Amino acid sequence: MELKKHQPALTIDEQIDNLNELGLIIENEEYAKGFLNDVSYFRLIKAYSLGLKSESGTYFQGTTFDTIVELYLFNANFRQLLFSQVERVEINLRCRISEYFSNTYGVFGYENANNFQNAEYHKEFISDVNEEIRRNRKAPFVKNFTNNYEDGKIPFYAVVELLSFGTLSKFYKNMKNPDKKAVAKKYCLGYTFLESWIEHIAFVRNICAHYGRIYNVNLAKTPSLYKQYSQNGISNIRIFATLLCLKHLLPNDRHWVEFTDTISMLFDKYPHVKIELMGFPQNWYDVLNEKNIILSSTY
Repeated sequence: MELKKHQPALTIDEQIDNLNELGLIIENEEYAKGFLNDVSYFRLIKAYSLGLKSESGTYFQGTTFDTIVELYLFNANFRQLLFSQVERVEINLRCRISEYFSNTYGVFGYENANNFQNAEYHKEFISDVNEEIRRNRKAPFVKNFTNNYEDGKIPFYAVVELLSFGTLSKFYKNMKNPDKKAVAKKYCLGYTFLESWIEHIAFVRNICAHYGRIYNVNLAKTPSLYKQYSQNGISNIRIFATLLCLKHLLPNDRHWVEFTDTISMLFDKYPHVKIELMGFPQNWYDVLNEKNIILSSTY
């Protein structure tokens, strides 16, 4: 396969000329120039033109610059909305994992490799912890423990607040299976599902934190799904799978209902969004808000 050649940098005016040549309808070039100057051609055009072009590379007839902007703005709003629920899960997991582990092995049990499955993974974890303590050495609670407590050690219920979600995921993965089962039981889950979901949500969290695209994208880190979902056509490579994980980890309370209501409003606000490109089934709202729902076919 012949490798592609890198393209030279284009000025904003040249970017506009290129889009015109590709058949994109630009009704207000000054607005388009401003948007490209603020967001960048690569982030906006390359990412949100997917599915809007023919095999020849030209835009489908009638495709407008405003349509691409709409998809970009939807992604930004949906990403922020999703992150709010990921945050709830992350805080809850930190609490439940640290509570169980500290009560089972003691507040410094995380230092003992015998409390884990793999000693090498534990060694890497301790290295990560020490680095986080060094990096956050000026944080008030870190200074309090290091300066005012014997040995200057930090208990796990405080250490867990320093860990990245990715490191927390690795910590859970390296716990002994009976311990993972005990934590997963708090969510009425099997530990293999919880392990998969934490790893997946940590991956999605990083996409959100770096302003990445979650619309019309195949996710590289996929979660295991219940058969009731996969057998009814729900894919685990699209962002709807993430929402299913969150559904089972969060209480079905007013906050969750408000979350799903806001998603519905976003779909109404941005009519060019195709929910099937995010893995949403036709009855997605019912699936996310009701228990034991029978899935209808996807788009």
